[in-house]
Formats: sequence, structure tokens, C-alpha cells
Amino acid sequence: MEYLENRELSWLKFNKRVIEEAQAEDNPLLERLSFSAIYQSNLDEFFMVRVGSLTDAAKTDKKRRDSKTGLTPAQQLDAVFTAVRRQQPEVENAYHDTLSRLAPHGFEQVTPDGLSAEELQLLELYFKREIKPFITGIVITDSVPFPFMRNKEIYAAVQLGGKRSSAIGLIPVSRENGERMIPLGNDGKRFILEEDVVLRFAHLMFKGHKVLDRTLLRVTRSADIMVSGKGADFRERMEELVAKRKKLAPVRLELSDEFSREALDFICKKLKLKNERVFISHIPLDLSFLYQLQELDASPELHYIHRSPRKSSMLAENRSVFAQVKQKDILLSYPFESMTSSFIRLLQESAADPKVVSIKITLYRLAKNSKVIDALCTAAENGKDVLVMIELRARFDEANNIEWSKVLQQAGVRVIYGPKDYKAHSKLLLIKRKAQGGGFDYVTQVGTGNYNEKTSAIYTDLMLLTADRQTAEDADAVFAALTDGYFVEKTGKLLVSPLALRPQVLEMMDRQTELAKAGEPAYIAAKVNSLCDRVIIDKLVEASQAGVRIELVVRGICCIIPGVPGYTDNISIRSIVGRFLEHSRIFIFGTPESGQKIYIGSADYMSRNTIRRVEVAAPVEDEKLKSRIREMFRIQMSDNVKARIMQNDGTYVHVRRNDGEEPLNSQEYFYEEAYRRQDEKAARQEKLREKREKAAPAKKKAAVKAGSTKKTGRTKKNT
Repeated sequence: MEYLENRELSWLKFNKRVIEEAQAEDNPLLERLSFSAIYQSNLDEFFMVRVGSLTDAAKTDKKRRDSKTGLTPAQQLDAVFTAVRRQQPEVENAYHDTLSRLAPHGFEQVTPDGLSAEELQLLELYFKREIKPFITGIVITDSVPFPFMRNKEIYAAVQLGGKRSSAIGLIPVSRENGERMIPLGNDGKRFILEEDVVLRFAHLMFKGHKVLDRTLLRVTRSADIMVSGKGADFRERMEELVAKRKKLAPVRLELSDEFSREALDFICKKLKLKNERVFISHIPLDLSFLYQLQELDASPELHYIHRSPRKSSMLAENRSVFAQVKQKDILLSYPFESMTSSFIRLLQESAADPKVVSIKITLYRLAKNSKVIDALCTAAENGKDVLVMIELRARFDEANNIEWSKVLQQAGVRVIYGPKDYKAHSKLLLIKRKAQGGGFDYVTQVGTGNYNEKTSAIYTDLMLLTADRQTAEDADAVFAALTDGYFVEKTGKLLVSPLALRPQVLEMMDRQTELAKAGEPAYIAAKVNSLCDRVIIDKLVEASQAGVRIELVVRGICCIIPGVPGYTDNISIRSIVGRFLEHSRIFIFGTPESGQKIYIGSADYMSRNTIRRVEVAAPVEDEKLKSRIREMFRIQMSDNVKARIMQNDGTYVHVRRNDGEEPLNSQEYFYEEAYRRQDEKAARQEKLREKREKAAPAKKKAAVKAGSTKKTGRTKKNT
């Protein structure tokens, strides 16, 4: 279909938008370097997961075709490799251009060829003393087993010539406690990378051999693992699988420069990689060191304006969070508002509150030093019934979650895992507390992002706190299903996949289609990370054809193309890529005048979320909160700084500002709003304090007078 886009190619377009931020003139220079590192990290994960999966499919199910474009796995791989190669020059230009612009600030990455004879001599001495004793070179021939190359590790490779035949020399560059950025001056801002030093002096590792050619290598291995089932031994099987992933098949080989064809063919043969999977990169093969540069220069012009999460204006500091949620629903917006002073505070108060009976929560990704874990352990140690559903299959967080599950169990927490073959990706919390007049009160939290203090400061997410009884009953049903291994089929208010989310979403879309056909105002909107669920796409096309106005904010993968005549004429799509990672999910159905429904939740419009995971979305029913979310969505649709609009050919273009139009960066707008709300709250509190202070002397005088009168009265009576 002409209005459909391939998922993998759509993702690569998203990563192109990331590298555009590394070139954006309005971004500070050190921040631009960070976007180069993000681009590369994204691409690494893409190869490990998506290319790994397609590679397996190309071997086992060659005839399987993409439901949207009809491409076979092999054809999708060819298209992916072509697209990646086309992006590479743009990535290299962004890196080199930014570094050159940083030169006046003293930043310089040098190579051995750029050093003076004296500096080169000193560097050789450094290599002999500080590096060579800790690394080992391996000579490889056909008669020597090829060594295992670890995923994403950098190796120096040399072609060795001898009297009889040639061989390959391989040196693992990384070493324990090694310093990758070797400072050469300017307080470390002038530096050389360790792998460049190792490559330059590699000949010293292979005495008796002549070095004919040299390059740096980096292998990317598949990470597409999935374990089926659950039970007592599930954690042990996950531990085994995580260890096994380190040895999965290579899917890509990166080189720092052209290399001897003979030597490269030999390496590819040993790795069982075809030449089409070999990529040359004229920038460092691992850009993670770029984040360290941020700390070397505090000049304001090199960094974003400093921002820090504000305390929520909806929460008072002198009352418990639970009590405040009982009075009204609370909406929290990250990173603009602080997780620590709101959600973490709620957990800590509940852990210490003797009236709190139980805490139930789903965990997917956690911070390294998690305050969430601390609070849950404290609650269990205080005798509360604490149930934690921790997802051990959260990709690349498996090992972390395995260890956290052990910590929780040791503290007396009841730990369960996701259902068989389905990840539990929901962000759900239920707190049960004894009520004053008997019975129980409940607070339910539903969020769009993980309970991770670190990412809550860099991801945009929403969190709803409510004391609604029906929502609590639905949440309790979700936890019962997770515990007993079945799926929720029907709810009162919550949308719960895999059985009770997509059908309800489709039904609400159908309702808007019916209104449009009847000539009534009809509207569908969504903010998601990805959109590739074919069933939902077909429903959006149907709604568009009926005349429903559809607005979508899709950060990453988007497999529907807007503005295609006869199909998606009434659909507009934009993507926002900026300082913070857009991560919140919002579903809107209808206009405010027609009983508009708004939900927030953990699910994207992807079939893996809507029918193959446990996800939860909650309705936002408080009118003030609905109005706030509508305004947030309107601001994002009005962003003219970091927004790109998808064209009807599948390309993205920056929003163009009209003459005289003020720039609007939605993320900065929301932060300014959070600062303003906090300032207004502080001003109100200050006025109240001043009023009380002014009233205090009058009250004291009145009290004294009243006391005197009473005293006089008693005297008269006694007399």
C-alpha cells in the first residue's frame, strides 16, 4: 500500500532525525556531540535486536514478508544496509564539524599522524609502560583457532607478513581500569584515544613479523533472545540466556579504515559474515567517551541551559501524598516535575505508614541505585504485604533485574515474573490503606514511563495518581492475573492488553468514524513512541476516509504515511526530537464538546504492545487534568523548533516558522511552565505567611485583652 512504510526503514529515518540534532545550529556544541553518541548507540541496539531478528528470519523463514511493504527478510536487510551506508557520511561530517568548532575552546582529538616527533616518542614510551604489559596480541593462521571477539569491543587488527605466509594479528584494546582518553594537554581537552595508540604501535606486539596493513575492528553480535515460560527456575534460565547472548552470531563488522582484502576476507570467513555486513567508519567506532567531554568545560555556551525537575505545584509538602490523592487526582509530568518529591515520596511514606496494608507494583527498568527498591524493601521489613512483578526479560536490563529480584526476596517481598511468552511492560502501582471509619482506601498510579529516577530526569513521561475505587479494583484484577498466570478480559475503566486494550481503542475510533459520517465533529489524536500495529493503522485510514481529523505525534517508528489522497488525507503526523527523549503516551478520542476521552499509559500503537504484552492505560477523568493534557498536546502540535512534519512521500521536514512567528520549543516551554508554577506556589505561600504574621500581633493583643477581661470578671465575682 502506498500509505504504508517498512518498520525498519522508518526506524532508520528516526535515527536520521537524531543525527540532525548533532548538526543543529541551535544546539550547544558539546550537546551536539552527545547526539552523535546517541545515534551510534541507537544503531548498535538496532543491529543487535532488529537486524539480529531479521537475520534469523532470513535463514529460517525466507518466504515471510513484511505485512506493510511485502519485503522478504533478505530484502529488508538489503534495504537496511543501503540506508545505513547512505547515512554514514552525514554522521562523520557531524562529528568532525562539531570537533572543529570546539577547537577554539581547546578541544582536539589527535591521531599519531598529527603528533610531533617528540610527542610520538613520549607516546611510544607511554605505550610500553602503561598499555603493552596489560594487553596481548594473538597471531592467527588457518592452523590456529580464531579467537572469540566480544560484542562491541574494539580490536586492533594487523596483517602480518612472513617468509612463508601471511597471518593476522589481533589485539583486544580494552583493558581493566584502562584510560581510553589519554590526555595530551589543555586539562585533558587535547587527547588521543587508546585504540589509536595501540594500533600505531601494534608492530611492537608482533616482533619477528612485518606489519603490512592495520585497522581497528568492532563486531556487533545479535542480542535477539527470548525465553519461554515461568516458574521457579525461570530466573536461573534467564541468567543462562543472558550469558549465552554474549556469544550469539555476529551481524556486523565495523572497520576504522580500508583494510587488506585478503586479511578482511579471512576475518569475515571466520566470523561467517558476508562483505555486505562490513561497514567502514571514519570516526571512532565507539563514541561513548564523548559524554566525558561534557565535564571538561563548564562554559555556558557549550551546554544547554541548566534545568532541574521542580516540585509539583499540585502537591503540598506538609501533607501526605496519599491524603492529597484522596481529595483529588494528581497528574505528574517528567522531567519537568520531580519524581523524588512526588512518587518516591509516596512510596517512602507508605512504607512507614502503619495503616498501609499492602503495596503492589510492576517493575520493568530501574535506576542503578534505586530508591524505589529501597522503599519496597523497607515496606516489607515493616511487615506490609509487598508484591512486585519484576520483568526479567526487559531487554538489556535482564541482569540488573535478576539481581534486584534477589534483593527484594531477601527483604521479604513477594516476587513474581511476567506471564509465559508475554512481557509485562505496564507501569502500575496499587497501595491499600486502612480507612479511618473502617474498610480501606486505595491509591492507584498508572504511568507512561519506568520507575527510574535517572531516566525520569531525561525522558518526558506522565503519571496519574487517583483514589478512584473502580480503577483500584481494575488494578487489583491486573495483579491477580499476573500472579495466577492469566489475562484480564474485562475492566471497568483501565485498558489492559493483551485482551482489553486494542478492542477498546478500535471501538473508540469507530465511534469517531460514525460521528464523522453523520456530519458531526470527530477527532482522534495520539502521542506515542511508535506506530506500526497494522490493525490500528487500518482503522486510522478508515477514520480518515470518513472525514475524522487525526493528529499524531510519533517520535520514532511510524508505518503510516499521511496525506496520501484517498487514504490518509485527514491525518497529520509530526515527530519531536530534542533535548529530552519523548516517551509519554496519550490517547485522545473526540472533542471536548462531545464527551472527549483521554487516556495515558505504557503502550505504543505496536502489536507487540497491544496484543503481545501486558500494558495498562488509565482514563484521565478530572476536567482540570484533561484540560492540562489537551494544552500539552496543543503545544506539541505547535512546536516550531524541534518538530518535524512527515510528508506524503514518507520524508520528514522541519516545521517552518512564518515571518514574525515566535519560536516555540515544546520541551523548553514545559520546563518554563514548571518553574513558573513553582514560583507562583512559593509566592502564594509567602503571602499566606505574611498574612499570618500580620494577624499574629492582633490575635495576641485580642487574646491578652480577653484574658484580662476574664481575670477582672473573676475578681469582681470573688469580691
